[in-house]
Amino acid sequence: MKTVGIGFYWDDLTEGQRFKTLNRTITEADIVSFIGVTGMVETLFTDLSFGDHGGGVMGGRVAPAALSYTIIEGLLCQSTMQTTGLALLEVEKKVLKPVFAGDTIHAEVEVTHVRKTSKGNRGIVTTQNDIKNQKDETVITYRAVRMMAGRPVEGSDD
Repeated sequence: MKTVGIGFYWDDLTEGQRFKTLNRTITEADIVSFIGVTGMVETLFTDLSFGDHGGGVMGGRVAPAALSYTIIEGLLCQSTMQTTGLALLEVEKKVLKPVFAGDTIHAEVEVTHVRKTSKGNRGIVTTQNDIKNQKDETVITYRAVRMMAGRPVEGSDD
C-alpha cells in the first residue's frame, strides 16, 4: 500500500525547479507563545508602546524573525521533506522587513543545486527561500543546504 504525504526525494529535484508553500497567518497567540517558549522576552516583542520610548514606531505587535522563519520551515517539512529530510546542514538568512500579527506569509522556493553524496542513497539539496507577506513583499530571504534521502530502489520495502 502506498503511503501518502511523503516529501520530495533528492533525486526527484532539479536545479531551477520552483514551488511555493501554503499561506500561514501569524497570530497574536503565535507571537506570545513563541516568545514565552524561547525566552525572547525582548521589549520589542512584549511592549506595544515600545515606539513611545524612542525605540522607533513599529506599528503593531512585531513577530520575531525566528518565528516567521520556523513557521515556514514547518510548512516545508510537512509538504516537501516528510520522511525524506535527513539534516539541515547550513542556513544563510537575511531579514528584510518586519512581520506583524495579522500578516500572512508563505515561501517561494527555488532549487539552486542538487548533488549525490559519496555514501548511501542520499543527496545534498540547496534552495533559495523567499518568505513573502500578503503584499508580496519579501520579508526574509535565506539559502538552505539540506541532506535528503534518495528515491527507494525498486523492490525494497520503502
